[in-house]
Amino acid sequence: MEIRRRFMRWRWGIWLVMAGFMPMAVRAEDWQALYESATFRADNGVELPYRLLRPMPDQDPATPQKYPLVVFLHGAGERGADNQAQLKHGLIEFAREDRRHDYPCFVVAPQCPESQRWIEVDWDAPAGAGTWPAAPTPVMQALLAFTDELVGTLPIDPARIYLTGLSMGGYGTWYAAAHRPELWAAAVPVCGGGDPTRLAPLAANSLPVWAFQGADDSVVVPERSREMIEALRQLGLRPGYTEYPSVGHDSWVPAYRDEQLFRWLFAQHR
Repeated sequence: MEIRRRFMRWRWGIWLVMAGFMPMAVRAEDWQALYESATFRADNGVELPYRLLRPMPDQDPATPQKYPLVVFLHGAGERGADNQAQLKHGLIEFAREDRRHDYPCFVVAPQCPESQRWIEVDWDAPAGAGTWPAAPTPVMQALLAFTDELVGTLPIDPARIYLTGLSMGGYGTWYAAAHRPELWAAAVPVCGGGDPTRLAPLAANSLPVWAFQGADDSVVVPERSREMIEALRQLGLRPGYTEYPSVGHDSWVPAYRDEQLFRWLFAQHR
């Protein structure tokens, strides 16, 4: 009976991997170690602890290569200074051996300080119009300066810089995309929201966007994503939008496990 139970667990695990519900070749005890730990100190005094995933070594080191950069913004629950909590959601998907092989890139995950936000907005507002402040927060200023520094110091392809984030990071993704649309090759906000009246810069730069949302999300209600997508459509863009039925606030789980998202994201160029 014990042998049969072990066989069934093994067969179930293989099915989950093949179906895309479990990461391949990433052990829980070592994938986080792939993300190097350091701190960025901005000129405005903000310190951003961050974790950095580098691409696997070139097969031909004699041929210089530049890589895409993925900027990953975590949610409210992962704020702090431990430089660890921001790895909690989503980032394991970028550390999978098959993903690193198929989509070689840098991935950076800065950590927002405790009690601060990527963008200061009212998360409980029933609609987003008029909610964005006139200027970016010091944390957002530091984030953008950090991104510019990475592009200047690492072998990063400036035409392939991607921005994504979940929950509070989804809000930050919408704002940073609109504030510096010329910087990004694509934006992927997950269960986020923003000000639909201030998205004209995205249209002017034809920035590709694919947003994800849970239909049963009671933390960031679906209307916040829907109004942003509708605003982009009214501006003449054709954004992607996936709303998962019967999924709550953790829509990042199916979003970042979606191989189609990875194929789409890394196909985008400025």
